[in-house]
Amino acid sequence: MATNEKFIIRTMLREDVDSVLDWAVKEGWNPGIHDGDCFFFTDPGGFFIGEIGGEPIGCIAAVTYNDSFGFISLYLVKPGFRGKRYGIELWKTGMTHLGKRTIGLDGVIDQQENYRKSGFQLAYRNIRYEGIAEGSISPCIVDLTGIPFEELVAYDSQLFSIPRPQFLKRWIDQPEGAALGFMKKDKIAGYGVIRACRSGFKIGPLFADDEQIAEDLFNSLAGKVNGETVFLDTPEANPAAIALAKRHDMRMVFETARMYTKMPYFLPVRRIFGVTSFELG
Repeated sequence: MATNEKFIIRTMLREDVDSVLDWAVKEGWNPGIHDGDCFFFTDPGGFFIGEIGGEPIGCIAAVTYNDSFGFISLYLVKPGFRGKRYGIELWKTGMTHLGKRTIGLDGVIDQQENYRKSGFQLAYRNIRYEGIAEGSISPCIVDLTGIPFEELVAYDSQLFSIPRPQFLKRWIDQPEGAALGFMKKDKIAGYGVIRACRSGFKIGPLFADDEQIAEDLFNSLAGKVNGETVFLDTPEANPAAIALAKRHDMRMVFETARMYTKMPYFLPVRRIFGVTSFELG
């Protein structure tokens, strides 16, 4: 608990997260309909809300995945309360919660310099593409429920760099979504998730060992929602991911700066065709 005059910062309750995601909609961030549970239960102690006289006016998520890595997101202050240092107090609270961990974030481009002052370094840009879903299921695609969960966690940790079973368990089992894997010689060679958002559907993650596997997964996931608006957040550092989006007539609509503290957090981006989310990395 931190205070600044009448400004009080407290740990969020589960229902607070839904309210914060409603704020995110107004900011144009388009969160998933069922993101609340997936986010909150990854680290229930890592969500903070700031109040003045009992009125929530700002928030930040500072999610710890393990003792070495955490992620900052959902950092915002309501219009009318900005420029009054409330955001700075929230930032300090989140950073204190994460401690000495390596910290990642996806920040808007014009805030890069501010994040740099807090020790963050640019790794690459993430670009959001939007298009109309069109596809069909590939023969090598299987439902992730048919793959042992520990095998999925092991594969995912190669692309996220740390195991995140607590998060994945909920992420791949969302209502109004689908989670598919690509099997090659009885081993996972890629997987992807599509989830319902406030507007359309987002594909993420889209992890694959090569471009053709990514294409098959994308087509299969898009085929689940043919005709609907679909979004894909791609690392600019993977030209094959950009090419995939363009092949499907998707257009760039938004971008973020993926940044990390201490040192650039190197990931095998050639196998990352779609990031999981801008909120949790």
